[in-house]
Amino acid sequence: MDHKAALVLFSGGQDSTTCLFWALKHFTRVETVCFRYGQRHEPEIEAARAIAAIAGVPFRMIDASLIAGLSRNSLTDASVEMDREQTGEAPPNTFVPGRNLLFISMAAIVARERNIANIITGVSQADYSGYPDCRDSFIRSLRETLNLAMDEQFVIHTPLMWLDKASVWQLAGELGVFELVKNRTVTCYNGIPGNGCGECPSCKLRRCGLEQYESKMD
Repeated sequence: MDHKAALVLFSGGQDSTTCLFWALKHFTRVETVCFRYGQRHEPEIEAARAIAAIAGVPFRMIDASLIAGLSRNSLTDASVEMDREQTGEAPPNTFVPGRNLLFISMAAIVARERNIANIITGVSQADYSGYPDCRDSFIRSLRETLNLAMDEQFVIHTPLMWLDKASVWQLAGELGVFELVKNRTVTCYNGIPGNGCGECPSCKLRRCGLEQYESKMD
C-alpha cells in the first residue's frame, strides 16, 4: 500500500473541498471518489467534478442510489419536508442512515484496488448536526472493522473532526482556497452553489460559521 497516497471522499461541498486541499498539502498522490445516491442536491456532483479538475486530481463517481430506497429521509425523498433545525435527541430527518458507513466502506474498496493507504473524510463531531455517523468513535470503530475485513492497514483521516464551521473557513483560508470554497462549492441541501438557499440547515450552519470567521478577520 502506498502510504503517501490518499483517497478523498469528495462531495463538492465546503468540508470535503477543504479536505481535498488539505490532502494535497500532506500527500504526494491524491484521488477523489464521489457518490450519487439520489440526493436532492445532486448539483453537488458536478461541482465536485469541476473542483477536482481545478485541483488536478482524478475524479471517480460511484452510483450508490440503492441507499435512497432503504430509508425515508428528506435528502433522498422529496415528499418529506426537511427539518429546519434539530429538535430533541433524535437526528434530524436530513440524516441518511448508513450513508457514511456505506460510503467509507466503498471508498476503502477503491483505495485497496488503487493501492492507497489513506482515506480522508470531512466528518466533524464539533458541527455534526446530530448525525451519529459523524462521530469520532464511529470512525475509529469503522477503521478497525475495515482493516479486519480486508486485512489491510488503512488510516482514516478526519481533518475537521474537532473544528467548528468558523475553524473550517479558517483552514480553507490557510490552504489558500477560501474564495474557491465560498463561491464554487455546493453545501446547500437544495443544490444551490455558493451561499445556497440560506434556509436549509446546511446553509444556516455554513453562514453562521462564515460570519463568525469574518468577524474575527475584521
